[in-house]
Amino acid sequence: MRTRRHSAQAHEESHGIDLAPMLDFVLNLLIFFIIIAVFVKESGLMVQRPSGEPPPPNADKSIAIQILQNGEVWIDGRVIDAAAVRANVERLHAVDTKAGVLIIADEKAPTGLVVQVIDETHLAGVYNVTFATGSE
Repeated sequence: MRTRRHSAQAHEESHGIDLAPMLDFVLNLLIFFIIIAVFVKESGLMVQRPSGEPPPPNADKSIAIQILQNGEVWIDGRVIDAAAVRANVERLHAVDTKAGVLIIADEKAPTGLVVQVIDETHLAGVYNVTFATGSE
C-alpha cells in the first residue's frame, strides 16, 4: 500500500511546469536584441551648437525689418511699403556689406507679407537673413 501512495505523490509532483526551456528562449531573445541594437544606425540632424564665446564687436550690425500685425513694415524707424523693402535693404547693405537682415515679425503678421519681405531681401542681394518673433 505504501508504494501506491508514494507513487501517487510522485506522479502529482511531476506535473509541474518546466521553466528551463522558457528561460533559454528569453535569454536567446535578449542576446539577439542586444546584438541587433549595436547595428542599428540612428538617423538625425547634425547640429552645430554655438560656442560659449561672445560674438565679435561688429557682429550685431544688422538691418532690422519689423513686420507688425496690421501689415506695416518698419525699417530705420519709419513705415515703408513692402515693395520698397528691396531699395531700402540695398541702400543699407551698401553702407555695411557684412550686415545681415533681421526680420522681426509679429506672431499674427500676414504670412504672405513675411514671404514677400524675405523675397525682397534676397533680390537685394542679402542672403544672411535671421528671423525673430515679436509682438506689438
